[in-house]
Amino acid sequence: MLHYAVVFLVIALIAAVFGFGGIAAGAVGIAKVLFFVFIIMAVASFLFGMIKK
Repeated sequence: MLHYAVVFLVIALIAAVFGFGGIAAGAVGIAKVLFFVFIIMAVASFLFGMIKK
């Protein structure tokens, strides 16, 4: 999932360089959502791993 967040961030940067503002804003939004979902899932996985031990 972190991979997809980075991919969308790179797409947003390339789109911004070429002047496609709407596409860049959309890709940044998707990248932010995926990044936060990744963080939440990583923390939850860590906590559940600690509880199971």
